[in-house]
Amino acid sequence: MSKYESINAPLPGIIYLQPSPEKEQYVKVGDIVKSGDTIALIEVMKTYYELNSEQDGVFEGFTVNSGDIVDAGQEIGSIKIV
Repeated sequence: MSKYESINAPLPGIIYLQPSPEKEQYVKVGDIVKSGDTIALIEVMKTYYELNSEQDGVFEGFTVNSGDIVDAGQEIGSIKIV
């Protein structure tokens, strides 16, 4: 039985799923992620913070879109723990 782990925004701000508009997303559905891998950026007052995976697993997807405003603690995606 697989376990799924939520990925939550650590702080409020604007989320970006890729490092810049012309680049690919940090992670896509089905990608293997390791603890510490960058999966998104959160912008707070023109400062960008990396959002890193806290678990090893398979990325299941985002529940937000790039450019969305997120709240601290809001679920933004999930990882299947393998």
